[in-house]
Amino acid sequence: MLYRWYDANCRILPWRETRDPYCIWVSEIILQQTRVAQGLTYYMRFINRFPNLMSLAQAEESEVLLYWQGLGYYSRARNMHRAARQLVQTGGTMPADWAGLRQMPGVGDYTAGAIASFAYNMPYPALDGNVYRVLARLYDCDEVFDTSAGKRFFHTLAEQLLDRQHPRQFNSAIMELGALQCVPAQPDCDVCPVVSFCKAHQTGTEALLPVRKPRTALQDRFFTYTIYICDGQTLLYQRTKRDIWQHLWEFPLVESQGWNEQKWEGVNYKEYEHVLSHRRLHARFIIREVPSLDIELEKLKDSYPQLQKVRLDGFGEFAMSRLTERAIDEWLFTLIER
Repeated sequence: MLYRWYDANCRILPWRETRDPYCIWVSEIILQQTRVAQGLTYYMRFINRFPNLMSLAQAEESEVLLYWQGLGYYSRARNMHRAARQLVQTGGTMPADWAGLRQMPGVGDYTAGAIASFAYNMPYPALDGNVYRVLARLYDCDEVFDTSAGKRFFHTLAEQLLDRQHPRQFNSAIMELGALQCVPAQPDCDVCPVVSFCKAHQTGTEALLPVRKPRTALQDRFFTYTIYICDGQTLLYQRTKRDIWQHLWEFPLVESQGWNEQKWEGVNYKEYEHVLSHRRLHARFIIREVPSLDIELEKLKDSYPQLQKVRLDGFGEFAMSRLTERAIDEWLFTLIER
């Protein structure tokens, strides 16, 4: 029943039309923190520029980050780049077994299982958020799924349920079931192909499952960016510290413990709130028109690594955070065009 449902309802996606482990790996890394509808465009752009291991390995990290821009969690792109270079140095091919895949930087148990299953049809379960939800409801299980113990518990369930003769088809079908049918809110259980087996539906607990651990309280951080402008140019520097957005480019920044009571009348500025996984960023972008960028560059160069002048129409050459992108696209460019 599940396979018939999948054949009738599955989405046509490029990574499902290939057995190339490289392309499947790229798709799995992108989709770790990104919905399919959003990730598809980024996947196609990335694959068109880096169609194989060699092209990714030979690229500079700055270009890889540029093509990752907008997806966030940039450590994923850095790990992919590092893995590609390691693999090229040791033969130039993707590992063809779970253990070898698992040793790649940034590849965990789930991703290794997904690549092994989808590329090589090996009998490994692939557990993403959709599969956790399906399993929790099928078994009416209130085990917290996003802990180490919970992941082991659900992995055991998935292994028991796995169709070892057709692992690729099974994993694709159960993931699609969670994405399209067994959705988080108001699932349409009446037309679900596995409703007769679903214990949560029998007890009416679908809306309560799966159970996740309490979210960590967000850390508030306060950023003030200064956008120095002169003759169609500004200043950008590259973040190098082991912090968020490492190796991305942004305007000169000062971080503080909170906003002061300074009056901002007459100052051209814009404020944004940007939420990351464990942080809530309060950002203030200030435009400061100056007579000479060289003077500001001399003042600031010791505090900001690789600080350089950049044309206002040249931002596309630099990998930036989504926050900085927003400020440029939604605010700065609208002021420049006036």
